[in-house]
Amino acid sequence: MATDSLGAARAAKNDEFYTQWADIEREMNAYLDYDPDVFRGKTILLPCDDPEWSNFTKFFALHFTEYGIKRLISTSYAPNANRSGAYYAPTLFETDAPQFDPARDMANGKLFVLEAKDITGDGKINIDDLQWSYLKGDGDFRSAEVTALRDEADIIITNPPFSLFREFVGWVMASGNQFSIIGNMNAITYLEVFPLIQNNRLWLGPTITSGDREFGVPDSYPLDAAGWRVDDNGKKFIRVKGVRWYTNIEHGRRHEPLQLMTMDDNMRFNKKLKGEPYQHFANYDAIEVPFTDAIPSDCDGEMGVPISFLDKYDPDQFEIIGESLQLRQSGAALDMAKVAPKGSYTPSGSRFYLLSDDGTYRMCYSRIVIRHKSPEGA
Repeated sequence: MATDSLGAARAAKNDEFYTQWADIEREMNAYLDYDPDVFRGKTILLPCDDPEWSNFTKFFALHFTEYGIKRLISTSYAPNANRSGAYYAPTLFETDAPQFDPARDMANGKLFVLEAKDITGDGKINIDDLQWSYLKGDGDFRSAEVTALRDEADIIITNPPFSLFREFVGWVMASGNQFSIIGNMNAITYLEVFPLIQNNRLWLGPTITSGDREFGVPDSYPLDAAGWRVDDNGKKFIRVKGVRWYTNIEHGRRHEPLQLMTMDDNMRFNKKLKGEPYQHFANYDAIEVPFTDAIPSDCDGEMGVPISFLDKYDPDQFEIIGESLQLRQSGAALDMAKVAPKGSYTPSGSRFYLLSDDGTYRMCYSRIVIRHKSPEGA
């Protein structure tokens, strides 16, 4: 399975998944459609992004003048501190530069800067005007050196290490900057992430809402995922399920209300519900809504919905009450031992349960609990 690759990456700290140009372009265009000046006059930091491998620096360098970017900063992680050392080889871009130092090249991260200076004299600002130098340390985003760059930036954009996503979110939020970063969908339920979503300090980006996405991987990466390919140049790619953009940059889809039906109409016409009534959780006072397109317009109570609901969440339409793990830990959801006989359910401290036809209780997947701000008929 492609998702197994994420687990393997976390276990091996092999986090080098390179985002495809088209995915970057679609997401950035969505922000620009909502606010054409979102990048104008801004300093953009791309941590974890060596332009030799990553598309982020190349993309923003190409659009530097068009977007009105003030300064573009990119940093890379030292090969000796990273599993990339197994395949890393300096390019002519590096070895032809007078500052190239073989002794430092494996131990120190690099700093890449693009400013509104036509260094090549060709009449335009692009990747050829990118200047680089060695960092004092290995380029870890948590270092004081890279954190200082974070503090001088306005916007942070990157695909951070999967194994360090929790830490990266905390690091970004501490800056107060705007950001757009890629992570696994399951990160929605992290205790470090969900409260930010609940309080509208972080939300999902508009352009990745289902399916899987292709990422470039290092030459040494084992191709044991379900979906992979090698292009004509020998570059490796894998397909990964369940990825999302996480951002605090406004976009239009965030303010598009869901079109809903009443509870009765949903039960009658929604093929996924098959005419069945909404069930009520056994250990929490809310109805189970198994699909986002089955959210009723006239429910004036709480509703448990899949985490994929956040792809279509409009904060003007719904209030987020909590997430099943959070609510269970806070005591808002009942202990199943107080609800059902022993042996009729599988114990789990982070789940809501539904009563099955055979008298046993089945666990639901993670649920986000929501409530209408203005239910129909209220």
